[in-house]
Amino acid sequence: MASVDYIVVGGGSTGCVVAGRLSENPDCSVALLEEGPRDRSPWIHIPGAYYKTAQGRLLKRLPWEPGPGQTRNDQPTMVQASVLGGGSSVNAMIYIRGNPADYAAWQAQGATGWGYDEVLPYFIKAEDNNRFAAPAHGTTGPLKVSDIDNLHPLSRAWLLACQEQGLPLNPDFNSGDQAGAGAYQITARGRRRSSAAVAYIHPALGRPNLTLHSGAQVLRVLIEQGRATGVEYLHRGQRKTLLARKEVILSAGAIATPKLMMLSGLGPAAHLAQHGITAIADLPGVGQNLQDHIEISLVYQLNGPHSYDRYKKLRWRAMAGLDYLMFGKGPATSNLIETGAFWWGDKAEALPDCQFFLVCGAGIEEGVDGVPGGNGCTVNLGQIRPHSRGEILLSSADPAAPPRVRPNYFGDARDLEAVTDATLFAMEVMERPAMRRYIARRHLPDNRPMTRETVRRFCQTEAHAALHPAGTCRMGQDNMAVVDPQLRVRGVAGLRVADASVMPQLISGNPNAVCIMIGERAADLITAVA
Repeated sequence: MASVDYIVVGGGSTGCVVAGRLSENPDCSVALLEEGPRDRSPWIHIPGAYYKTAQGRLLKRLPWEPGPGQTRNDQPTMVQASVLGGGSSVNAMIYIRGNPADYAAWQAQGATGWGYDEVLPYFIKAEDNNRFAAPAHGTTGPLKVSDIDNLHPLSRAWLLACQEQGLPLNPDFNSGDQAGAGAYQITARGRRRSSAAVAYIHPALGRPNLTLHSGAQVLRVLIEQGRATGVEYLHRGQRKTLLARKEVILSAGAIATPKLMMLSGLGPAAHLAQHGITAIADLPGVGQNLQDHIEISLVYQLNGPHSYDRYKKLRWRAMAGLDYLMFGKGPATSNLIETGAFWWGDKAEALPDCQFFLVCGAGIEEGVDGVPGGNGCTVNLGQIRPHSRGEILLSSADPAAPPRVRPNYFGDARDLEAVTDATLFAMEVMERPAMRRYIARRHLPDNRPMTRETVRRFCQTEAHAALHPAGTCRMGQDNMAVVDPQLRVRGVAGLRVADASVMPQLISGNPNAVCIMIGERAADLITAVA
C-alpha cells in the first residue's frame, strides 16, 4: 500500500499551513487530502468576486437544527467551503485575531501554552502586512495582509456615522484593543486573494515530497493497537488506503473533523453504539462544545447607485473589469465588506462582545435579501463570544450522510439579549446624518417603527449562521477535552487535530487568521518530535 510520513486530512486554512510547513523538510513526505476540487476557479482569486464565492458551487450546504431560542419556520442550511484553501478561498478575507483575553480564556480551560504571548509569534510568523510591523505584526510571512486601497464612499460614510454615534476610530483591530470602528485589513494583496492555498500550498507543489489529492473524501482513520496508521478514502469512485509512517493530522474543520472521528470509532461510546459503531476510544467531548457566531442582517434600500450594487449593470461591470485587468485597481480589488466595528451589546461585558460589518451591497451573501431597484447595502452584526453551546452528532454510520448540526443558537438567553441590543444600536447608526442621506428605506426588517420586543422577535426569526463553527474537539486536560495542548488526540497515538475544532472558546471575530496560526503552531509541535 502507498505510504507517506504525514497525512493531512482537509485542505482548508489550517490543513494547507500544516502540509506546506511540514513539506519544507525534504527528508519527510506529506500527503494532503482535500474533499473539494483544486482552487482553479478564477473567482476565488479576485477579491471583488466574493459575491460569487459566497454563494457558488464551491460550498457544501448542511442543514442545521434550530434550537428552542429560535422561531424559524424554514429548514436553514449552513454552508462550508469545499475547495482547496477551505474558507480562506471563499470568505470575505477579513483578518481578525481576536483579543488577548480570548487566549487567556483558552489557558483557563486547560490549553496550557496557548496564551496571547505564546500565540502572537505565530501570527507574526504567518503575516506579511503592508501597513503594520513589529511588535504586533509581521512583514515577511507567506500570508499577505493588506489595507483596501480605496474605500468606497459609502464605507467612509458609515465610519463617520459610527463616530457620530460615539464610537472611536480604531486604526488596527489586531493591536490588542478591538473597541471602535475602522477599516478592515484583508488577506489579499493588490489584485489577488491570499488564501492559505495560495500562501502555503502553491509554492510547495513543486516539492517532490508533497502530494495533493483533491476530490478525496476520507471515510475513516485506520487505527491499529491504539495507533493511527493511515486513512481510507474515496477517490473517483474507488476506495483507497494510504498509510502514515509517523502521524495523521485531522484538519477537516469543526463539523467534518468530529464526524470523521466518530465514524472511526473515536467519540462518545453510547452515541457511537446507536449507529452500530464500536468505540475504539471513548471520548465524550467529540462533537460537543459547538460554538458559532450567530448573525443578523439588516438590509437597506438606497436612494441611488451608492453601493457596489451599481456593478450589477453590465456597463459598470465592464468598466470595473477593465480597471482590474489593466491597472489592478477598482472595485474588483475590494472584498465588498470594507469597514466594521467592535462594540457592546451587553454593557456588563468587560470587552466589546458584538462585531459589525457594513456590506456595500445587498443580496451578496447566501440567504440574505436583495432590494427592489437593485441598489442596497447590508449591516451584518453578531455576538462574538457566545454563551450558547451546541453539538455535532452522527445521523448515520454512512460516511455519505450529513451529520446532525445542532448549534443551539440563543440556547443561553444572554446571547439573544446581546444581539437584540446590538441590532438596535446598528439601526441607530444607520439613522445618523452621515448615512441617512443615502437611504431610501429599511428593507429588512421592514420600515415600520420597532420596539425592543419586536426587534427581539425579529432576531429570533431571522438570525442565521455566521459560518464560524469551532470548539467540537477542544483542547484541554479534563475528561471532556479531545486533544491535549500539543493537539494529540487523547488515547490514540499518532493522531492530532489541527483546525477550528480545537479552540476551547471561539475567538472574538472572524476566525480564519486563528486557524492559520493554529496550523503554524501545529507544524512546529509535529516537527519537534519528528
